[in-house]
Amino acid sequence: MKSKILLPLFFAALMTIMMTNIVMSQIKSIDIKSLVNLMEGSFTTEEQSKNDSDYFDIRLHMKRIWKDIEKEDEEYWLYVEQASAQTPDKPYRQRVYKVTRTSEGRFESAVYTISDPMRFAGAWKHEAPLTELSPDSLTLREGCSVTLTLMGKDHYEGGTKGKDCNSELRGAEYATSEVEIFADRIISWDRGFDKDGKQVWGAEKGGYVFIRIK
Repeated sequence: MKSKILLPLFFAALMTIMMTNIVMSQIKSIDIKSLVNLMEGSFTTEEQSKNDSDYFDIRLHMKRIWKDIEKEDEEYWLYVEQASAQTPDKPYRQRVYKVTRTSEGRFESAVYTISDPMRFAGAWKHEAPLTELSPDSLTLREGCSVTLTLMGKDHYEGGTKGKDCNSELRGAEYATSEVEIFADRIISWDRGFDKDGKQVWGAEKGGYVFIRIK
């Protein structure tokens, strides 16, 4: 008699576990897709630069690449280009980001450099940028990955870890990045520090506010 009662209970519990796993998998999938969708696009700091002369007018473009090799719901690639509004065809920063999910609600954006990057200036305008390259042709910036956490709907935030991201710009010993990502904007605060912990480059008041324009 007991076995007849326990059997339906066992199957009910098993179905509950299976449905929970399916739902959680779907939520995780939505989370990383949402993050990548929020990162992709074109952004400007024009408004911030007009309100505060300590900030420059900068354009930021991020475009998904290598869709044929990305691992859906797990790994995505983005080409990233940053330039002054005065010289948009001469970017001062060109990178490739690999976005992966590390755990529930947490993600990593690994940063890669490109050899001779100026040959790809403006590639974000193309339908399929950087087809000439592959992941093994890039150089990983060790210690510069940004860890992002889902804080709420269309809101992710995070940054680099400690002093792990090396930098030699303007006498710096290491660099840090703090990032907040929303549906309508990205707030990015990159700074460089010398061996004594003194800031030697980057905004001093707070991050650059990149407003989405596309």
